[in-house]
This record gives sequence, C-alpha cells and structure tokens, in this order.
Amino acid sequence: MALDQSFVGRTYPPTPPYEVGREKIREFAEAVGDANPAYTDQEAAKALGHADVIAPPTFAFVITFKAAREVIQDPLLGLDYDRVVHGDQKFAYTRPVRAGDRLSVSSTIETIKSLAGNDVVDVRGEVYDQDGEHVVTAWTKLVSRAPQGPEEA
Repeated sequence: MALDQSFVGRTYPPTPPYEVGREKIREFAEAVGDANPAYTDQEAAKALGHADVIAPPTFAFVITFKAAREVIQDPLLGLDYDRVVHGDQKFAYTRPVRAGDRLSVSSTIETIKSLAGNDVVDVRGEVYDQDGEHVVTAWTKLVSRAPQGPEEA
C-alpha cells in the first residue's frame, strides 16, 4: 500500500540531546576499522585544530537513525518496518562531531515514492549542538519492500 504523500515536508520535534563521549567515538572508530588518531587521541586531535577528539564521518548515523525512528514508528505514516531496508546514507558537515557535544536532531520527510511496489522514504536529519549551531545534515533512504507473494500479503 502506497504511503500518504501528505507526509512530505512533515518535520518531527528535536530529539533529546545525545552527549557524545570519547569512549563512544573510540568504539565506533574501532568498529568501522578507522585508525585515525584524531578519533582516539586528544593530542592528535588538538594538533589538527580540534578542542577534543572528533568522530568518524559516519558516526552521525548513530544519532540520526535513532531520530528517524520517530518517522518510522509514526502510526499515521503506516510504514511497515518489518519490510524496511536501509537504502542509502549521505552526510553534509558544517564541522566534525566532537567529544562533549550534546546533539539534537530534527527529522523531516523529504520525499515519498513508490517504485515497483516498494515504498521509498527519504528522511533528512538536521543535527545541532547545545549552542544551536548546525553540525551536520544527514539523509537516510528507507525502502519498505513490497510483498513477494500471497504468504507475505
């Protein structure tokens, strides 16, 4: 069933602040196999002009996808999360995410399309720090796969 086009442009309230910790950054860098010392060593980060360690570019997914859950779980939208796969991800940074940041995300549904029976939803997450300064914009594409046969209908 096609999703309601009237949801395009809908913006959800900002999430509670997420406090970015050094250990979370280190764990994420290790998980993605990025050994850049700016992610784990304060002195290395300071040598690059940062006040503290910074996060790998894809770290923002941790908080933006959590914010996108509000969209996914909106019962009025009617997205069947059991059928959802992550289709794409893009980021546009104003500055790196840093340890000590307290980040909030506002999610907006940018587009809703139906392709070959699949529902495709593009969600934009605007991430701001505790001072109201923009940090990063993230775009997440969610694809709700069409049922394949009568047993899935």
